[in-house]
Amino acid sequence: MLELQTIRENRAFVIERLAVKNVEATAVVDEIIALDQERRNRQKELDDVLARSNQLAKEIGQYFKSGQRDKAEEAKKETTELKVKSKMLAEDLDQVVEQLNSRLVELPNLPHASVPSGKSAEDNEKVHEEGVIPTLAENAIPHWELADKYQIIDFNLGSKVTGAGFPFYRGKGARLQRALINFFLDEALDAGYLEYQPPLLINEDSGFGTGQLPDKEGQMYYAGEDKLYLIPTAEVPITNIYRNVLLSESDFPIKNVAYSNCFRREAGSYGKDVRGLNRLHQFDKVEIVQIQHPDRSYETLEQMKEHVAGLLRKLELPFRILRLCGGDMSFTSALTFDFEVYSAAQKRWLEVSSVSNFESYQSNRMKLRFKDELGKTRLAHTLNGSALALPRIVAALLENNQTEAGIRIPKALQRYTGFELID
Repeated sequence: MLELQTIRENRAFVIERLAVKNVEATAVVDEIIALDQERRNRQKELDDVLARSNQLAKEIGQYFKSGQRDKAEEAKKETTELKVKSKMLAEDLDQVVEQLNSRLVELPNLPHASVPSGKSAEDNEKVHEEGVIPTLAENAIPHWELADKYQIIDFNLGSKVTGAGFPFYRGKGARLQRALINFFLDEALDAGYLEYQPPLLINEDSGFGTGQLPDKEGQMYYAGEDKLYLIPTAEVPITNIYRNVLLSESDFPIKNVAYSNCFRREAGSYGKDVRGLNRLHQFDKVEIVQIQHPDRSYETLEQMKEHVAGLLRKLELPFRILRLCGGDMSFTSALTFDFEVYSAAQKRWLEVSSVSNFESYQSNRMKLRFKDELGKTRLAHTLNGSALALPRIVAALLENNQTEAGIRIPKALQRYTGFELID
């Protein structure tokens, strides 16, 4: 959530930056400024009434002590009237605050100055590309056919037991999943991250804290009787560890990593681009999360980018990094870099990671603050990244490494799989 002071003191700048995300925010921004002024006026009026009530309470005691009963009774009458007035003012103030907050959550995060304008993924900016795109034999096949050929992933069984988008992994396919999870976790631990195993269900406060609610409730699975949501990513429970927490400056950086199942409804997803592992409703992912000092968050973002790039290099996958344009960014992000790997059999790039800096947007919603060296309370910055999401990594590994003898396992994974070839 954007800070009120930022909106109030930088109206034109806020409207200009949100236009980069293709959001026409003039009306909402002006309404927020007006509501904020009304809130401040109501708060002052309420404070004045309460101050007068406190003053009268002291005077009443003095009047009784000095035998001025009539004046004491008049003061008591005024106190009764002020109590009624203060109650009405407090109720009015609550209504104004509720209206103000409902407008504030309508505004997405401001994009960083480096974010390019654009309306869709076609307008994203390529900032890096490396690795050799493999040349496959003419009889090369996509991963969903490889999965069936080697009996390592069963999409039909998943459809039978649950539905489309919930595959079964079996044999060496299951071991490959486990190997990737352990590899990603070990790499994060070596980089100084603390591992968590989070719950897979969150409450509404947690969904609001990281920005999934009220923006993305339609994309999440909901357990209505308990009012809990299945997590779309481990970012949500891990970041919410610090909701309503006051940190010290010496606590930074906070580096956490978690493996979890992830659940996304992906309503309306269909067609050839979502076949096989390309788009699932349940998938595995290792997520890295950092809580950082505002002065160092963009340096941290670069470090997280390099961490993800290092994983892809060790997996011997060609990849590229894209800076997302305003129209392709998430609601909560200030700057996002997407990583894509090349899928040789499908002959296209597949997104496998997003690394984002949310600046203080999530922190303001969660009331995640810290005391700086001068004792001032400030909002921390939050960052997260996929390191990595498994489905499209598995798709690219299967397709790019298919040979006549079977599917070759990259060297970095062999000590985790216990085999060099899927055959």
